[in-house]
Amino acid sequence: MATSTSRSACAARASPTFWGDHQGDGRVGLAYKAPPGVQQELRDAEPERFYVPAYLGARGWVALDLEAAEIDWPEVTAILQSAYRLTAPKRLAQQVR
Repeated sequence: MATSTSRSACAARASPTFWGDHQGDGRVGLAYKAPPGVQQELRDAEPERFYVPAYLGARGWVALDLEAAEIDWPEVTAILQSAYRLTAPKRLAQQVR
């Protein structure tokens, strides 16, 4: 039973995740897996919008603060597509433009 629960928790973390006040950080964000080096690049370029989420940040994930500025939905779409391609099985990832 614990094994299937652990697998479910890991599977849930393989896709972008909406977080509201995660671990008391006071932010509403979208956490997602980023390509190598992008986490630091985004954080350096726009620290008011991008941050390293608790627990997943060590694995290269980054989060977009959804309340820091007006949401650019085309940007969010591109982020979600990129994150999906990084975590999905190869065959499925190839189907995303």
